[in-house]
This record gives sequence, C-alpha cells and structure tokens, in this order.
Amino acid sequence: MLTFMIAFVILLLIVAAMSVGYWVQRKTISGSCGGIASLGIDKVCDCPEPCEKRKAREEKAAQRQKIIEENRII
Repeated sequence: MLTFMIAFVILLLIVAAMSVGYWVQRKTISGSCGGIASLGIDKVCDCPEPCEKRKAREEKAAQRQKIIEENRII
C-alpha cells in the first residue's frame, strides 16, 4: 500500500508541474509530428466513398462554418 501511495503522490506532482508550466507559458498542448495528415493521407480507411457517419459529420461541420461566416462581426 505504501508503494501505491508513493507512486500516486509522484504522479500528482508531475501533473501539478505540467499545469504550472501551462499557466506560465499559456501554450496549448499539441502533437509533435502531425499524425497521418503529415503523410498526405486524408482519411484512415481505404474506401473510395466516405461512410454515412463521416458524411453527416462533414455536413454538420459545413453548416456550422456557414453559420459562423454569416454571423461574423468583422
């Protein structure tokens, strides 16, 4: 039980140190390599036509973007 408590306290100290670093630098967490987008791949699967869920997501994102553009102040 003592080992668990020591490991938990160390983990809490690491998380606290990372949060202090965020407060000081005000940077968001970002990836280092860009994932599959850096390889020039648009999607993970090899199917020629996107699935219905992806089509719905893209349509919803397009509608959201349209609303943002219409309601833009500047």
